[in-house]
Amino acid sequence: MSHTLDASEFTAIRVEEREDRLHAILNRPEVRNAIDATMVAELHAVCAHLEQTPKILILSGTEVEGRDGTTKGLFASGADIGQLRERRRDDALRGINSGLFDRIHTLPMPVIAAIDGVALGGGAELAWAADFRIATPSLKLGQPETGLGITAAAGAQWRLKELVGEPVALELLLTGRILDAQESLELKLVTELHEPAELIDAAHALADRIAKQDPLAVRISKKVFHMPREAHPHVDDLAQAILFESEAKFDRMQAFLDRKKK
Repeated sequence: MSHTLDASEFTAIRVEEREDRLHAILNRPEVRNAIDATMVAELHAVCAHLEQTPKILILSGTEVEGRDGTTKGLFASGADIGQLRERRRDDALRGINSGLFDRIHTLPMPVIAAIDGVALGGGAELAWAADFRIATPSLKLGQPETGLGITAAAGAQWRLKELVGEPVALELLLTGRILDAQESLELKLVTELHEPAELIDAAHALADRIAKQDPLAVRISKKVFHMPREAHPHVDDLAQAILFESEAKFDRMQAFLDRKKK
């Protein structure tokens, strides 16, 4: 039986939940969705729920009013600089954002980041923690930390290298260059571009494609995919041994054979 998360007391994110997925909407438009302690705590609560009740997670931002009075999409502008300025050595060693983003990355079911507009600093690192990233043409994606006298310490140092290779990762980390949508698509940092009005529907369409698969096979495939190289092929064999005994494997394969007979 699927349980739902009680998010009635949340103030930094909004939650929309279905039987097979949960949509978490970052919702601090007054500070450009800066990631603060409240948002971190509420995202930890989302993770705790999804660890107990595995579902696909969709992460998205909200709309903000630009300086010109128009409404624009925004994923997350990074950590709250006001809070960040006051953090000291012991705060860094606690790994406030890095611990959360790692928890998101290791959730049982896939994570989809639907990025409209800006994802900078910690906002970009939150996006790197997802399994899939889709975006809008207004995307601005990057790591400006060195310009603020700090380093990108919530995953970008190693996830970017895995995603785009060392030369591009170093350029983004050491020059603070901000990528636009087309560059991000060419680098495969995002895999789809959609107009803002269509972005969330596109995220749900991707979730639909995942949800059509066997949930246990998806969970095990995700876990095996992220195993270190030295664990393969042994872990693959163990994973397949588990799935070979699952009821869904017999049912799905029989259904495939029955369709072929028609």
